Amino acid sequence: MNPKPQPGTDGNCYVPYEDRTGDEAVVYFTRNLSAEGLINAYKQVCGQLEGKVAVKLHTGEKNGPNIIPREWVKALMKQELPDGTIVETNTYYEGDRYTTEQHRETLKVNGWTFAPVDIMDEDDTVTLPVKGGKWFDRMSVGSHMTRYNSLLALTHFKGHTQGGFGGSNKNIGIGCADGRIGKAWIHTTPGQDNMWDIAEEEFMERMTESTKATIDYFGKRVAYVNVMRNMSVSCDCEGVLAEPVVTPNVGILSSTDLLAIDQACVDIIYAMTAEEHHDMVERIESRHGLRQLSYMKELSMGHDRYTLIDLDNGGRVITAAEAAKGLKPFISTK
Repeated sequence: MNPKPQPGTDGNCYVPYEDRTGDEAVVYFTRNLSAEGLINAYKQVCGQLEGKVAVKLHTGEKNGPNIIPREWVKALMKQELPDGTIVETNTYYEGDRYTTEQHRETLKVNGWTFAPVDIMDEDDTVTLPVKGGKWFDRMSVGSHMTRYNSLLALTHFKGHTQGGFGGSNKNIGIGCADGRIGKAWIHTTPGQDNMWDIAEEEFMERMTESTKATIDYFGKRVAYVNVMRNMSVSCDCEGVLAEPVVTPNVGILSSTDLLAIDQACVDIIYAMTAEEHHDMVERIESRHGLRQLSYMKELSMGHDRYTLIDLDNGGRVITAAEAAKGLKPFISTK
């Protein structure tokens, strides 16, 4: 149960668009960093969501400065998801969200009081099958997940201390695994003193297999929205201790293809100038975070080729070649 990463899958090596193969998915893009922009991005991809909808977002540690603005999410849920439920799980580390009681206090401090919030591992856990995984044949998630028919991954795209970057894959893979069992399976080799001993390619693969368990459970009833704003190299789990934001704001992306949306966000980062993306690229490559993308492709979790539909200009297609020439036309100044 301890296979080594295969040749050609190094998570510190960026694969240019022209070197990728396969079909293209569709990713929608707006520079409008506001509640209006969020709603517009969501409306492009919500067609398959039905029944009880779980909205998985990172609600953050107390007073975290970079999380998605609560008023944006409030407007989205009021207009488009009046019966939706924000879902979270408790953390593996001891902090403001380690126990359910602590977690609920933090939710109040951070203003997540306008909609129901379900801490999915509050009562119990359940295992979901992992199809085709090399590390897991099942993943432990919060038992309340089975209450829902559909999933919206509403993600603040940013860096991450362990994963290199945190996109929709991380939001689901870590964020739906329960705080005591599932997260331990992903992060820790049994019997080790270091609870974070699993890293680089192996960590990316374990996290991605966890994600696969959840998205296979929901099937086609999943949509993804990534907000590229206040992108510190730190995750929102670092709260007020997050590193300063030095990467430019970009906009909001949405898709029904998991790999395509995370790949598009990474491509946008790499298309920035060296000065703009230096810190984020260093964080991604030093943690071998790009293995998230190649492993999603290996597990048939989406496409790493895509077209960007520009929602601000009548649905114009932004080709990858255009984006690669320079990001300036696509960066928001809001």
